[in-house]
Amino acid sequence: MLSMYEIIKKKRDGYVLAAEEIEFVIKGYTSGTIPDYQMSALLMAMFIRGLNKEESHVYTEALLHSGELVDLSEIPGVKVDKHSTGGVGDKVSIVLAPIVAAAGVPVPMISGRGLGHTGGTLDKLESIPQFRVNLEIDEFKSILKSVGACLIGQTETIVPADKKIYALRDVTATIESIPLITGSIMSKKIAEGINALVLDIKTGSGAFMREYDQARELARQLILTGERFGVHTLAYLTNMDQPLGRAVGNWLEIMECMDVLNGGGPHDLIDITITLAGAMIFLGQKAPSIEEGKQKAKELLSSGAAREKFLEIVKAQNGDAYFLLQPETYPQPKYSQDVPAEEDGFVKRIDALEVGLTAVSLGAGRQKSDDQIDPKAGIVIHKKAGEKVQKGQPVMTVFTDRKAVLDSAVQRLQQAVTYQATKPDPEPLIFEFLDKDSF
Repeated sequence: MLSMYEIIKKKRDGYVLAAEEIEFVIKGYTSGTIPDYQMSALLMAMFIRGLNKEESHVYTEALLHSGELVDLSEIPGVKVDKHSTGGVGDKVSIVLAPIVAAAGVPVPMISGRGLGHTGGTLDKLESIPQFRVNLEIDEFKSILKSVGACLIGQTETIVPADKKIYALRDVTATIESIPLITGSIMSKKIAEGINALVLDIKTGSGAFMREYDQARELARQLILTGERFGVHTLAYLTNMDQPLGRAVGNWLEIMECMDVLNGGGPHDLIDITITLAGAMIFLGQKAPSIEEGKQKAKELLSSGAAREKFLEIVKAQNGDAYFLLQPETYPQPKYSQDVPAEEDGFVKRIDALEVGLTAVSLGAGRQKSDDQIDPKAGIVIHKKAGEKVQKGQPVMTVFTDRKAVLDSAVQRLQQAVTYQATKPDPEPLIFEFLDKDSF
């Protein structure tokens, strides 16, 4: 008979766990027969000792089969999703999903909430009044079939083991483990019934994987895991040393997405969205190459087809599009304050991590899991890296209902910006494209 004590001891001492031992653990913890304290001990042993290739595969498969597997076979076409490892100002999914759906590729997207200093797609969508992200699987499939895209949160029946384990990892300092991250991401993606996946693996100060080599290793394990489960997987390593776009905060980011869908918006957000959308359109067999997929994405954006598809998604998920079309009617924050430049010259760098943490303090994110988010709170960046600025000119503006944090937020953001006399060389937005043949 298997013993949790012996399994913990075995991994603690650096031995490889057998498939039946990993399956025993996942089933036991999901059902409640294994307590938190023993699971915490095992997670720490896994974190320190690591998991080999076979252990990682079995762990992912055990998570996958802890709940319901969504069957999307009745929906025609190649189902393609995108996953980002999270960043500051990363609102790509909200523009990307309608572009790809407008191209005729079904986009079943199970997204997450904000975590630490990074924002979450679900929180952004919920800043649209009445928008529903908590849908039953039948509703999810119905909207996907009729509209072409649906963006929801993880349900109670999809990979319930991961939901429990992730909550435990979050409070036991075992988040930053590549095998555990791989199992968590890929079990949910495979369970949602997709055929292909595009990954946006971020690296830099505002990413969870700040070191390039770590981010690349995560990409490798995610790609190889996806391919092993029959999900064609591609990845891009992208820059998160400064926030993406100019808006950080839930409603502010929705407004920036509408700006892009209306034909405007910041170039970095547009460029990365078009790149990822092009890869998805290619994987969805609606373009013969990624480059032609990118061209199709640009056309769908400029023609207004993506904008109309987004409004269709909002309506299908009960959102009130009135505020998207008349944003001046949306509730306004009580307080705003500019962050003035401290010297003349060019912005050299804006620290993404500091911007993300400041946005959380303003009310745009959660410091505890039960914190309420203020959808109005956030930061607008007026000057990004490489742009000229004069002393005293606003570099950013903060928005909040929390008067007590205004001054400290402004001071923190001033320290997040560095300057230089000459224009800095631009940093690449996308570092590397990876697929299974890259390794």
